[in-house]
Formats: sequence, C-alpha cells, structure tokens
Amino acid sequence: MASSILQLPFRRSHNVSLSDAMKQYISTKYDQHPDMFAEDFIIIDQMRSDAISLQEPHESGIARLVIYAAQLKWIGGKFPIDVGVEFPWYPAFGFNTGRPVSQNNLRFELANILFNLAALYSQLAVSLIPANSETLKTACKYFCQAAGVIEHIRTDILPDLRTSPPEDMDEMTLRSLEELLLAQSQECFWQKAVKDGLKDVSIARLAAKVSDYYINAGGYAVKSNSISTDWIHHMTAKHHHFAAAAQYRQSLDCLEKRKYGEEVARLRDSLLCANEALKEKRWINKVVLSDLNGLKSRVSEDLKRAEKDNDMIYLDHVPPKSELKLLDRANMVAAKAPPEVINGLSMIGEGAPLGRALFAKLVPYAVHVAASIYADRRDRRVNETIGELESMTTKLRDLLQSLNLPGSLQALEKPLGLPPSLVSHAEEIRQQDGLNRILTSLDDTSKLKATDKATFTEGVDLLSAEKEEDQRARLKYGTDRWTREPSEKAAPNLYAQTSEIEGYLSSANTSDNFIQSKLNEHGRVLQVLAGTNRDLEAFVPSSRRPVLSPQVGREISRLRSALNEVTRLENRRRRLIEDLRESSQADNINSALLEETARLEREFPMQKIQPSQFEGLFEKHLRRYDSDRNMLAEEQRKQDELGEQLREANKAFTAARRGDSSTKEREKALQDLEIGYLKYKEIVSNIDTGRKFYNDLARIVGRFREDCKKFVNQRRLEASQMETDIANTTAMAALNIAAHSPTSQQIPAQNQHQQSFTNPVEPLTAPQPTRANVMPPPATMPPVGGGIWSPEVGIKFAPAPAPNAHVAPYPESRTVVEPSASSSNNATGTGATAGTAKPGHWDPTRGLRFS
Repeated sequence: MASSILQLPFRRSHNVSLSDAMKQYISTKYDQHPDMFAEDFIIIDQMRSDAISLQEPHESGIARLVIYAAQLKWIGGKFPIDVGVEFPWYPAFGFNTGRPVSQNNLRFELANILFNLAALYSQLAVSLIPANSETLKTACKYFCQAAGVIEHIRTDILPDLRTSPPEDMDEMTLRSLEELLLAQSQECFWQKAVKDGLKDVSIARLAAKVSDYYINAGGYAVKSNSISTDWIHHMTAKHHHFAAAAQYRQSLDCLEKRKYGEEVARLRDSLLCANEALKEKRWINKVVLSDLNGLKSRVSEDLKRAEKDNDMIYLDHVPPKSELKLLDRANMVAAKAPPEVINGLSMIGEGAPLGRALFAKLVPYAVHVAASIYADRRDRRVNETIGELESMTTKLRDLLQSLNLPGSLQALEKPLGLPPSLVSHAEEIRQQDGLNRILTSLDDTSKLKATDKATFTEGVDLLSAEKEEDQRARLKYGTDRWTREPSEKAAPNLYAQTSEIEGYLSSANTSDNFIQSKLNEHGRVLQVLAGTNRDLEAFVPSSRRPVLSPQVGREISRLRSALNEVTRLENRRRRLIEDLRESSQADNINSALLEETARLEREFPMQKIQPSQFEGLFEKHLRRYDSDRNMLAEEQRKQDELGEQLREANKAFTAARRGDSSTKEREKALQDLEIGYLKYKEIVSNIDTGRKFYNDLARIVGRFREDCKKFVNQRRLEASQMETDIANTTAMAALNIAAHSPTSQQIPAQNQHQQSFTNPVEPLTAPQPTRANVMPPPATMPPVGGGIWSPEVGIKFAPAPAPNAHVAPYPESRTVVEPSASSSNNATGTGATAGTAKPGHWDPTRGLRFS
C-alpha cells in the first residue's frame, strides 16, 4: 500500500553460532572452563536467533533487539571485538542488497542490530498513520527514537568499529536517514496540529521546519552512494510540498490580519513551490502526488480569489518575494534514542529491566590483558636482574680462563688420573646426551626458523602482489579515477611490521651463526667430554708427581681456597636465580586486579574497563622488585673483592712454581676441558633461547600473514568494486554522449519541429558573411565548377515556403508567443506566395543553396 511516509527496511542475516566461538576463545585464552557458562551459551544464541528473525513490525520486537544489543555491549568488555565469528548481514540500501557483508566484529553485529531497531521504530510509526491525534503523537515519538538510534550508531558505535563500515552505513547515508526520520516525525506533529485545529501561523511554522528537514535529508542523500533516486525525488518533492504548505498557511494568517497584498505574495510563492514539487511527479508515488495536486488546487483557487479581491477592492501593495519576511520555524522533534540503548549496560543485572548479565563470572578481557601486561613487566624486571647476575658470573669465568684456572692448579694437585670435578662434568654431559642433544636441538631450531621464514615470506609476497595490482590499476585508470590510497598508506602498520620482522630475522641469524661458530670451535673437546672416562684419560696427559716446597704448598692452599669461594659464589647465584624465578611466578596479581575491577565497575558503571586503568596498581606491585637493584650492587662488590683475591693468589702461586714446566701439557688439557664444559652450558642455554624466540616469532609471523590475507582480500574486493564503478561510469558517459549526439534520423525530425516554430510573417534578413584577414580576390577569378562553393561568391538564400499546418509543435516547448494582428496578415500573404522569396531574405526550412 502506497504511503506518503517512508520506512526503513530491515537488514537480514543468517544463523551463526556465537557460542561456539566463545567456547573456543574461553578454552584457549582464559583460565576458566567453558562448561561454567553452558546456560549462557544457549541464551546468547537464542537471543541472536530471536533478533534476526524479526521481519514484521510489532512492539514485542523492541525488547528482543534492545536486550540483545545490551548483552552485545556487555560481552564486548569481556571478549575481544574479533571474537571469531563472521557475522553475515545483507545491506538495506544500495545496489548490493542481495550480497551479504561478513565481518568478524562484535561492533559490526551491534551496529546491524541497532539499525534494525531503528527500522522497527520507523515501521511501527508508519503503521499508525493515518490516525487520530494520540496515535500521531506515538508515531512522532517512534520516529524520534528511530532517529536517535541512527545517531547513536553514527556517533558511538561506528567510530569503534576498527574496520570500514558497510556501504549503506557511511556518514552521508546515516545523516540522510536521520534527517528523514526527523522530517517525518515533524510531519506527524504537523498533521496533529492540523487535526487539532491550531492557528494557521503555528501550522505554517511547523510546515516550514518539515521542509527544512526534508531538504537536509535530500542534500545528504545526494552525497550517499546507497540512497536510491526514488527516495531522493521523494525528499525533494516533500521539501517543496511543505514549503508550499507553509506559505499557504501563512497566507491564511495574512488574510485574517487583513494583510491582503502579503496574502497574494505568499499564495504566489506557494503556487511556485507546488509547481516545483510537481516536477518530481514522474518518480513519486500516487499518495504524495495526490496530496500535491490537492494543495495546488486549493492554492490556485485562493490565489484567484485573493488577486481579484485585492485588484477590485483592497488595492494593497503586493510585495515581491525578496521583501517577504522569512517564516519562523517551530521545531518540535529531536533525535532521542531510548535509555535502553544509550544506558543499556546500567539496566543489566539481577532483577534489572534487561535481565541478568551473561558471563558475569567471566573475568573481563581487559583484566586478562592487564594481567598479561603486568606479567610482561614483572618478567622483564626479573630477567634483567637475572641477566646481570649471569653477566657477572660470565666475567668471573673469563677471569679464571685468563688466569689458566683451575687447570694449572688441578694439574699440580693431581698429576695422575682425572680430577673429580672434571669427571662430574663429563658425567653430566653424558647423562644429558650432550652432543646429540645439541645437534638435535639445532636441527629443530633450523626447521622452526625455516617455517617462520616461509610464513613471513608468504605474507610479504601477498603485500607485494597487492601493491603491483594497485600500481597496474593506477596506471590503467589514472589517479583521477583510481582515487584510493596507495598500499603503503592503506596499511602502514603492516609495512612497518615487515621491516620489524626482517630485523628480528636478521638479528636471529647473527645469533645462530655465533652459536654455530662456538660449537665448531669447541666441538672436539665436547666430543671428549661426551665420551668415556678412557677418552678423557687419553686426552689428559699424566705428569710426574713433583716435589712441592712448603711455599708452593701454602700458595696452592690459598689459591684453592679462592677457587672454592668462586664455586660457592656460583652456587649461591644459581639458587638466587631460581628463587627469583619462583617468586616471580608466584607473584599473582589476579586477585588485586579483580578487586580493582569491582571498584571501577561500581564507581564507573558505564565505562568500559581498559588495561590503562590499572597502571597505578602495576607500579605498586612492581616496587617489591626495587630491592633487587641493591642486591646486584652487593653481588658486584663481592665479586670485585673475590676477583682481586684470585689475581693475588694466582700471582703468588705462579711465582712460587716459576721454572717448573712439567705440568704444562696437563694444565692446558684440563683447562680446555673446563672451558669446553662451560661452553657446553652456554650453547645449551643459547639454543633454548633461540627455540623460544622462534616459537614466539611463529605466532607473530602467523598473525602477520593472516593480517596480510585479510588486507589483500579487502583491497581486492575494493578494487573489484572500483573497477565495476569505473566501468559503469564509463558506460553511462558513453550513453550520455550518444544520447546528446544527434543522429541522421533525429536531424530531419528536429528540422520539422523547427519549421513549426519558424515565424512565416517576416523572413530573416540574410546575414552578411565576414572573414578576418582575407586578401582581396585577384582581378580575374578562376571559374568555379558546379556544386563547389567559393567564399568570394557570397551566399544566396532560397525563398521561404508556406508553413506546414500539419506539423505538430515541438513537444518540449513550454512558452508560446501569440502573434500580433499585423503578423497574422503577413503570414497570410506569405502563404499565398509560397515558392517565391524576397531577394536578400532566407527561409531556414529551405536549407542552403550555393551558387
């Protein structure tokens, strides 16, 4: 059934399981088990099913949409926006209403649900029209609520979408719909005022504001790519219609106040506005056209009466339109979304209007992010402390190596057999299958590295391919038509991440080469350590037992005491490092975060929890690690003192046994084995670090590749749409050119129409041709052949024939000039002498003839 009021259509969707993705996310990202929320999963799926199945206007649908929208806002604080569900929605406007748009985005789902709420409000309003004053008041309220929901989508939902909005939810489309809904709400109020019999001046002010809203809606609609031309014509017609209605009502007020000249002026302007509206009659529906014709008829009758009365009786001055006072506006509407939409979160809870909050026991996602941030900062501080401790221990071992310790002392203390410490080191390596473990770990790390590189290369290749496609299209269509941003500007984060990952891989490659060179350098010694005790004995030469002087014995004892202190220092640091790691793992901030979250939710119920809100709590808990800095300073002081003792003891030991070279080879072998053991520990630690690095990098490059795929797919869809638009624009331009270029069949027809408008009374005087910078002709002109025209000969015109009375006038003409009596007589005379022409006169219907 046709109506003078427009309603927003519903957006359609398919059933998808939101609960499956939420279960998967909880099981992988949260410490809680999904079974704790089995009932909530059923409810959220049912809510969505009820919301998307709404396709008829009924008041019960409002609650279904509002409750689901509020729950979407609520779970948005507990789950990430890309929860893992592709929500399919069909556009309500535009050329692609049969093709769904899918996004893994909770805010996208919320925007579509709220759009359907606005559509429901508008359809409920239309269902109440026409009716009595009370139902018009309700319809006005529904239109205002629909406009408020559209405004809420535009200002609060879409800015947080993080992706491009659907083509029919762009800024211009939403603004046009918002103004249209306000226009129709104001129109309802205008109808109520007419039914209630308000004063004409009040009705005029209401109508003027209706006209303003419609012209605003039409202005935004023209800039939209989704609003149909039928709707644009409807808005334009309604704008002129209510401008005419406003002037008509103001003319009635002028009549009442005896302003007869102004009455005529306003009636004339009203008639002009009505005629402007009727220019859209080809595109508007019958109801709107009937209203327009009825208004025009009434205005025309009043104008005839007013002009007659003023001309015959009142003789009042009729002011031009420019002197008419601009009509005042009476705005009675405003975009106002219902509180269930704006403050939906505050209406969720036990016994609350919108029901209990789903997943209330699930820790908000922002709290998990905050816990991860705190864990990263805590681990960074602890690892910095551990790194400095290990760095100090490495420097101490370097000092021992530079002093040839403990090899020189072991060779002297035990000239035969193997030192116990060396045997224990070799046994440790054998139990760990040391050399094979290193080689296997290196192979596994190499495979991880190759996989990471392949994944990263795949993402980079996607970006390169997309960039080449974009450049080819830019060269093909030109920058004036291919107006989208270049690839680097469209995805600056991806291209920055490319350089960042390349830096990671380059640095990791340097570390891998360093580990391999370290293994190559000490590989022979590691083979000996991983072998049997007989291999060790064969590697370490025996020496004769020397006769030690009392002084050498004292220095040996002094040096052994210093070396034992080094061993105790290393053991203490090892335990200290283990304690630091254990205490950091036991440092659980979750309970404090939950307490802070509860406080924030009480004090700021409408504010979404953000990780940045826990900065104060982070600083408070991280202060407990400040004491580690003092501990490092104390450790450095003790190591400096011990290093000085070692240097002095080794110097005295070396001086006491100067000249004794019997143990040199054994010293070197023992020292090489000791260094080999230390390098084994370093290599194992380095390989473990490298494996962890490549495992972490696998997640980074995997996410990078997926982001590249999404970006490239989006750009290709965008490019395809742009190429389609360019092709359509080119085709339309070609059609327009063809339409405006006269064909051989059109020219004679046009000539016939021109004949009917040719005035047969006075033939036109032939124009005298003029040519600039033409040399005078020579005295003797060459003869001109038949059918060939020479400029020097001039132009002669044929006589005008009688007009053809059977040719219909040109159909597009809207102005008819009535001929004078003398012209009619001339026309008659010309008709009597058809076929003759006055010299020097030209009849266009006869064409041109050249001598």
